[in-house]
Amino acid sequence: MNQLGFPILSIILLLPTAVALVIFLLLDKERATLIKTLGLIAAIINFFLSLPLYFLFNSGEAGMQFREFVPWIKSLGISYHLGIDGISLLLVLLTTFLTPIVLLSSWRSIEQKIKEYTICMLLLETGMLGVFMGLDLILFYVFWEFTLIPMYFIIGIWGGERRIYAAVKFFIYTMVGSLLMLVAILALYFIHQRMTGVGTFDLLTIGKMALPLKIQSWLFLAFGLSFAIKVPMFPFHTWLPDAHVEAPTAGSVILAGVLLKLGTYGFLRFCLPLFPNAAVQYIPLISVLAIIGIIYGALVAMVQPDVKKLVAYSSVSHLGFVMLGLFAMNIQGIQGGILQMINHGLSTGALFLIVGMIYERRHTRLIAEFGGLPKSFPSSRPSS
Repeated sequence: MNQLGFPILSIILLLPTAVALVIFLLLDKERATLIKTLGLIAAIINFFLSLPLYFLFNSGEAGMQFREFVPWIKSLGISYHLGIDGISLLLVLLTTFLTPIVLLSSWRSIEQKIKEYTICMLLLETGMLGVFMGLDLILFYVFWEFTLIPMYFIIGIWGGERRIYAAVKFFIYTMVGSLLMLVAILALYFIHQRMTGVGTFDLLTIGKMALPLKIQSWLFLAFGLSFAIKVPMFPFHTWLPDAHVEAPTAGSVILAGVLLKLGTYGFLRFCLPLFPNAAVQYIPLISVLAIIGIIYGALVAMVQPDVKKLVAYSSVSHLGFVMLGLFAMNIQGIQGGILQMINHGLSTGALFLIVGMIYERRHTRLIAEFGGLPKSFPSSRPSS
């Protein structure tokens, strides 16, 4: 059901890419201020375009809303199918809210390759929105993989001293898990084709299949590994501290605020509804790993000398609570997990902004170098 009668999701999804294309084709890199202004205006407009989704969303109606469906590759059952429910609605709003903030936060801190940086940020917004909106498994996978490319460049070009190492580690970890997910997506296609005679990648159609427990278990593992790396769950978390520490401030904000939520969203959107019996079977394993992540992330965060690394490890702990809530398999746990996803996106994003602000003034993130912020910052009060 599309309450507005026009493709609002497609407009929100493709506007950042359209502006990125305009910047790429029409603007010279010397016009840095115009490029930054255009990118920021596009992100702000996209946020305001997404607000009607919240006010027009019918919370009393089950299922997907604002749906858009266009056949893409009919012979393979691939379609351009978009839609949102109450879960993806909040994450779409979180994405459109944080994107203009990160562009504004990097207004002065990013001084090189501003054109390329603005394009990467706008393309990243499209990729993240596509993951939350896509209802076709191939479409979802395309956007899932697409997010790797701009984030890889954001870390690898505008990051710290070890940016190449962090960018490559981030890319390899996520890519390995994604390949298993692609195999599982293809398996679902052929299973549906064998059961009905027609192959499809449509999530809503595939969700109606009743799969044997053994098949569910294997497919859950294939999807789950990809999502667990993205969350990141213990012991698949080791890429996160490096990526956070080496990424520019805006990259850390969008990584913590939205990109990590792709993993928890994946569990909630795919693993739990598509493989419910397998999900119940793996509750003990997921719960133990989540609890280990909660305790481990908190303890390691306590001993970090770098304040940015402290916030990064705290994310491992916070997202452990999200996973524990989702796999409680009850309304309270899932609602709490979703609430914590949004809370974490806002609070941790704000923490990284504060860390970036401190770094711009002192050019260090070592806690020992401060000894109390009032002593380190120049006083704003007039001298008597």
